[in-house]
Formats: sequence, C-alpha cells, structure tokens
Amino acid sequence: SQNSILNYSSLVLFLKGVAMGLGDSVPGVSGGTIAVITNIYERLIFAIRSIDGTAVRNLFAMKFAKLWQHIDGNFLLLLALGVLSGLIISANTVLYLLASYPEPLMSFFVGLVLASIWILRSQYERNSYAIWAAILFGVGIAILVGNLEPRTANVSPVYVFICGAIGICAMILPGLSGALILLLLGVYQFVLTALVQFDIFYIIVFAAGCIVGLLGFSRVLASLLKNYHNLTFGFISGMLLGSVYALWPWQQAISFYIDSSGVQHPLQTVNIWPLNYTETTGNPSWLAISLISFVGGIALVVYLYSIFNKKGAANV
Repeated sequence: SQNSILNYSSLVLFLKGVAMGLGDSVPGVSGGTIAVITNIYERLIFAIRSIDGTAVRNLFAMKFAKLWQHIDGNFLLLLALGVLSGLIISANTVLYLLASYPEPLMSFFVGLVLASIWILRSQYERNSYAIWAAILFGVGIAILVGNLEPRTANVSPVYVFICGAIGICAMILPGLSGALILLLLGVYQFVLTALVQFDIFYIIVFAAGCIVGLLGFSRVLASLLKNYHNLTFGFISGMLLGSVYALWPWQQAISFYIDSSGVQHPLQTVNIWPLNYTETTGNPSWLAISLISFVGGIALVVYLYSIFNKKGAANV
C-alpha cells in the first residue's frame, strides 16, 4: 500500500541521517561521504539551496505548506533527526571504538569509501581528459589537506564564526572531514569544550557561521552539479579516493594535543605499512580483524546500495 511504502521510505531516510551523524563524528570521515554512499547527496544539496528569498517570503506571508514543499521539508526534517540521533549514538559507540579499536574501525571506513567510489562510476561519464583531471585534482586536494600542519589559533568570536562557515563546507564535501578542518584551524578542542560546557555565546556564534557557510556553499555546489555534473562527480570521486590517505588504519602519532580533561590525543600522524606497525608503535596491528572489517565495509555499501535504490525507497 501507499502508506507502507511511505513509512518504509521515511524509515530508510531517517537511517541514512543516522549514518551521516555517525560518520561526521569520526575525524577523517565526512557526512557528505555518507550522503554520496546512500545516494541522497544531490537531493540534499538542492534542498539546502532552496532555503532562499522565496522561502523567506513564504515564511513571512505565513504560507507554511508552500514553504515546506519549497524547501523539501519532509526530507530535511527526517534527515536532520537522523543526523542528530547518529551524533548522540556515536558518543557512546563510534567514539569508544575509535579509542579502543581504531585499526578495524578505520579499515571498515576505507572499505565503505572504496566501494562507494566503485558504485559512483554509474553517476557520471569519464569520457574526457577534463574528467580525469578533475578526479586527480580531487585526490590531490584531499591528500594535501590531510598533510597540512594544524595551527594554534587566537580564538575570537569572528574567528569562530569563520571556522564554523569553513567547517560546515568540509562536512558537506565528500572526502573532507569537518572535524579534521576544525583541527587544522586550531579550534576543534575549543568548539568541543564550548559544546560540553554549554557556552551558549560561542555555540550561537559557531552555529551562525555554519548556517551562513551552508547556505552560501550549497548554492555553489548546486550550480556545479547542475551545470558541470560529470566534472563535479569526478572531483567528488577523487576527493573520496584521496580521503583514504587520511583514513589509513595504521598510523603513528608524531604530535599531540591535550583536551580540556587532560587527555592526550594524536594531532599529526604518519601512515605505516601494517606489517611494520607493531614493531614501529608497539601496538597490535589487528590485521586479520581489520581485513574482515574492510570486507564488511564493502559488503555493507553493496547491500545498502541494493536496498536503498529500490523503487519507493527514495521518495518521501
């Protein structure tokens, strides 16, 4: 029946949001990456893009039904609820796995990313040198960002606002992690502390930066997807491929930062070949479990792709 299809598609969309929230909580993983994997990326960008002058006019004219339809409200609401749920779940699960078993967890994400690049091939044509140049450019940008040295920042309201705008752009670009960008800008710990201590002033400043960045950048992305579809998807595929560098499971920390609780976390890392990992770091490589996780990541994407792309699973 129509109702059961609607309920199923709503649940699927909510779960896609949960997956985005879980992904965004891991430094190196982007919610945009998860949106590409679950085949909602373009719809998401165009929905955010539609929060425009027409939407504001409908709001002030109290034409709420028209406004809701204009901004694809059902889609955005279900997705936002999912993302929020994912972030809450991640505080107890993903972050524990990241602290205790980083190698198998990151191997799982590498499997997710590589499988999604393979599936993305059907979204665009690679029939010109320009497309291949876009792919290589995407790879280069992702690796370059992964190699940048984090800076120490003089935190001010204006700087936090700008960091919010830049960080949110990274979150919706597949292959770039918002958490990683905030680390590089030197405000990751500051923003986390503000959230934990409920520093309402800085939370509002950061959120305002995010909103401005999101509304502005979504317009750029929507225009690129509309006018240069193949080139844009080539670039996105390249960014995803380049993100494997930052997600590499076997890393050795070469510098650290200390959070507000006095706990030490790795800041800069170098990638190590898994067979040399235990000898170099003194930690177990979890190689067999990591390989199983890697295959599990690939299998999950293939399975999700097969169920999420059935008719009726995308239209809410």
